[in-house]
Amino acid sequence: MRLFVALTLPEDVRRRLAGLANGLPGARWVKPENLHLTLRFLGEVDNLAAADVDDALAKIQCPGFDLSLNGIGHFGEGRKLRALWVGVEANADLMRLQEKIEQALIRAGLAPEPRKFKPHITLARFKSNPRERLQTYLADHSLLRAGPIAMESFELYSSFTSADGPIYRVEASYPLEPASEVSSLR
Repeated sequence: MRLFVALTLPEDVRRRLAGLANGLPGARWVKPENLHLTLRFLGEVDNLAAADVDDALAKIQCPGFDLSLNGIGHFGEGRKLRALWVGVEANADLMRLQEKIEQALIRAGLAPEPRKFKPHITLARFKSNPRERLQTYLADHSLLRAGPIAMESFELYSSFTSADGPIYRVEASYPLEPASEVSSLR
């Protein structure tokens, strides 16, 4: 099973972001139902390890928080342009949750994530570089803002490949606590 941990975005936010899906040749736009903020990619995990992952994630206690989206950017340059993303404003609560998830997964037997966590929401992946169209697109959407968005849970997703692109399915949802209930845990 191919798994990842993510924050699910509310439908109205996904709809708004899906409205940005035009004007870039060669872009493979993420379907609205698949828009999310990845907290940790796990990759292929067998059923026994998946049960350990679920147990570890279920023990996490962390307060809910508000998330705000801010700006738009891309990963890669030139021929190595990979993805277009929406940025996330700096958020200590988000970073704390991601670190708790990372530590829980390491305790469950997974290898540490070697890449630094850069919170973002992927809008599109590129087959080719749209060059000057990309610069115009970035300028046109540079003032993008959304939020605050209440985050009350995080989810464990599975990912399946299909001819129409990836299919994501929520395998488990883990509630975040009201801030007053976990203030002593910080």
